[in-house]
Amino acid sequence: MRKCYLISGILLLFTSLPALAQTGKPKTPAAKKPAAASTKATTLRFRSTWGIFLSDSLPRPEVIKLLDSPLVVRDEKNNKYPVVSFDFTYERREPYLNDTTGKPGFYSEMVGDSFKGDKLPSLWVERIKEMLERNEVFYFDNIIINYTGDKLYRAPKLKFNVR
Repeated sequence: MRKCYLISGILLLFTSLPALAQTGKPKTPAAKKPAAASTKATTLRFRSTWGIFLSDSLPRPEVIKLLDSPLVVRDEKNNKYPVVSFDFTYERREPYLNDTTGKPGFYSEMVGDSFKGDKLPSLWVERIKEMLERNEVFYFDNIIINYTGDKLYRAPKLKFNVR
């Protein structure tokens, strides 16, 4: 019986130790560091557009007009930066008839390349004008701009859905 009281007393002592340890002297709040505006690092924020459009869903006639337009990258102060290169991907959706189910479906075909400069080459523009249909998608990825001197930065990517 004494053994049972001893074990329960020791167990009670060990469970109350963490509570007793926290009742020591009150902690003082840490001193706040003054905010130094001069040492704050500035983050660059760029905005990519194709012509005047951000990523969007556009009607087919508007996309055909845009095909000759350059990519434009601006910062938060509206300064324009030259586009050095970009990756372009054209997702075509072709209808087909499924042989096993007999139901129509769509398959996607991706065609793309990397380009220097800020515009699509005229060969690509002419070919896309001939083939462009609804529900197709244009992707502009890895848009590289010349920031200052020899500094190159990656600008945000664009995605356009054709309505």
